Amino acid sequence: MENLLELLSQFLANTGYYMLDYRYLIMIGIGLIFVYLGIAKEYEPLLLVPIGFGILMGNIPVFKGLGLGIYEDNSVLHYLYMGVTSGVYPPLIFLGIGAMTDFSTMLARPLLMLLGAAAQMGIFLTFLGALALGFAPNEAASIGIIGGADGPTAIFLTAQLAPKLIGPIAVAAYSYMALVPVIQPPIMKLLTTRKERLIRMEEPREVAKKEKIIFPIAGFLLCCLLAPAALPLLGMLFFGNLLKECGVTERLAVAARNSVIDTVTILLGVTVGASTQADVFLTGQSVGIFVLGALSFGVATASGVIFAKIINLFIREKINPLLGAAGVSAVPDSARVVQHVGHQEDPTNFLLMHAMAPNVSGVIGSAIGAGILWSFMMK
Repeated sequence: MENLLELLSQFLANTGYYMLDYRYLIMIGIGLIFVYLGIAKEYEPLLLVPIGFGILMGNIPVFKGLGLGIYEDNSVLHYLYMGVTSGVYPPLIFLGIGAMTDFSTMLARPLLMLLGAAAQMGIFLTFLGALALGFAPNEAASIGIIGGADGPTAIFLTAQLAPKLIGPIAVAAYSYMALVPVIQPPIMKLLTTRKERLIRMEEPREVAKKEKIIFPIAGFLLCCLLAPAALPLLGMLFFGNLLKECGVTERLAVAARNSVIDTVTILLGVTVGASTQADVFLTGQSVGIFVLGALSFGVATASGVIFAKIINLFIREKINPLLGAAGVSAVPDSARVVQHVGHQEDPTNFLLMHAMAPNVSGVIGSAIGAGILWSFMMK
């Protein structure tokens, strides 16, 4: 009987219930919230459901040395996580994004590209704010990139500059991307008048097929010569777009925008979620990153809207300032938010097509911003 009780005691001591403490319970609660928001509210379910379930996986307490935890060198999760820490997953996601993106609205009205550039102010202002709060320059650069609202770019830069911060930065970036419909509308309405929100945009010109083929090649050369450190991201983005537009590689384009990006999104989401292991993740530094990330995202949204208002002072054909909010590179959610807010004011005003121009230019802008920050940190 004593042996039986001893065996039972040893069994219980080896269970996760025995090792569970309040930190793991907090993170499990956060994981459940992510899954709920993804399923019930449909906030970026392709991101929040994998990340949320990954948080649950990463916060089952296990004995060290068994090769189960994501931070143990010999674990399966650790090998999968190497795609994040080595910066492999983000370029593959950019390949898929390029293969599914239509740049024609941006080419039809290049002026709207400036809104995507203006929204990147959130990156650099947050970088300065993080420096002022005492973060090291490489950490501040990684935190600042959250303002671009581009999860893959944030992960890529952080993997190069501050690998220890990948967990909180990735979760913060993807959280704010998913919460675009909640965060952006109040800022957009605060900074615009009803008259401005009612501005109608003229139909864009039709973009020739030849322009669509030339753009990814010309865009790649111009952008990567400006910021060579952005080569892995922008190279794959423009290559994916060339596969889509050239007309002779449709099979590769379909693979890039379906099987490749779907597989990588699953692996990235689950492993990023699992990296939030409570004993590593729950720190004051993580809380600071989330606060700065929220400010960064808000500044990026406001910068795009304000810059659109400034442009309107100098042009005859006015731009609806709501389009400036689409300058953050949460594609296509921020463009949908612009359409939704504009539709609330006037159900016959369709802004989605126009909003895609600053939205896709924001993707390029955030990658260039990451490249510039990386190049400065290398010196």
